[in-house]
Amino acid sequence: MLPVASGATTGVALQATQADAVSQIRSDPLLSSSLWGNVALAGLSILLFVYMGRNVTDERARLIWGATLLIPLVSISSYLGLVSGLTIGFLEMPPGHALGGQEVMVQWGRYLTWALSTPMILLALGLLADVDRASLFTVLAADIAMCVTGLAAALTTSAYLFRWVFYGVSCTFFAVVLYALLAEWPTAAVEAGTDEIFATLRVLTVVLWLGYPIVWALGAEGFAIVQSIGLTSWGYSVLDIVAKYVFAFLLLRWVAANEGTVSTTARSSAAPSTPTDD
Repeated sequence: MLPVASGATTGVALQATQADAVSQIRSDPLLSSSLWGNVALAGLSILLFVYMGRNVTDERARLIWGATLLIPLVSISSYLGLVSGLTIGFLEMPPGHALGGQEVMVQWGRYLTWALSTPMILLALGLLADVDRASLFTVLAADIAMCVTGLAAALTTSAYLFRWVFYGVSCTFFAVVLYALLAEWPTAAVEAGTDEIFATLRVLTVVLWLGYPIVWALGAEGFAIVQSIGLTSWGYSVLDIVAKYVFAFLLLRWVAANEGTVSTTARSSAAPSTPTDD
């Protein structure tokens, strides 16, 4: 696929412009710092989380720790892909868009990391609340579908309307995730004895995740009210920092201090025994 020259009437350039992407990143301190800052924080988080989980031995607690550790592992890979230009492209916005006919930098690699990291966040929360497998699978599937249709909204250039159709579908899948977090999983967390920390992490997750579609809508990919790619990138990066690294730190600190509460053995011994016939 050949790169599209500025001013062309149609076309998409994703992989053929890595050098252009790196050059633009380097020339924009705001954009560059939003990416490199997350590389550094993800690296530090990995080291910290490995240390925090060094003494965790229970199976369920280790599953939560493993899912949480994957969050910064995926993130550092994603942000390295962005700063290298590997997962950045330039798309010409369709007619009807505020920047119609102009090429816009699209950090499509962010959608890949969201599709891999946000399920780990939900998996950790589901394990913490000890939700049933059917509910966990449904929510994880809806989350991945949300990220994939969000990517479609960002990459569609055939028609402005289709971008918003995909955006609406993505938000519908998001509503499924929100329903589980707000209505179903809290009950399971109460039964599991983890409702206090679950409530804190639930609020953190819901509030911050609502920020992502807002940043998209305001940025160059949506209504282009904020046309600075650097500002939009920082919007996503700040959300990532709190929704991933701060979230993971709070969760792992609690699990390390309350391993017995999430212990598989403790749950098994607490379960009522089945009566036997005399």
